[in-house]
Amino acid sequence: MTGSDEVWLIAGMAAVTFGIRYLLFALAERIRLAPWIMESLKFIPPAVLTAITLPAVLLPKGEWFVSLANPYLLAALLTLAAGVLTRNLLATIAIGLAAFFAHRLLF
Repeated sequence: MTGSDEVWLIAGMAAVTFGIRYLLFALAERIRLAPWIMESLKFIPPAVLTAITLPAVLLPKGEWFVSLANPYLLAALLTLAAGVLTRNLLATIAIGLAAFFAHRLLF
């Protein structure tokens, strides 16, 4: 593959990506979704976050590790408690990281 082929390949991929995204943004004002769909869209971020973090917390080495000896699980539980109690994002992150590293250091 020559240098000009690579440039055309990148330009083509950029055009396709831009076209798809621009079409969705251009039609966003014209499409009206049902209220129940709009209401259900609120649940997508928590569902995606749960799907990403739960395997990392409960299956850290590819096998189930549900114990307080699991630093990921302990840090996740303390982070959840900190988030509910403080409602402060920075404090929640700091408490979670401190719990994780303290557990790793001490045990």
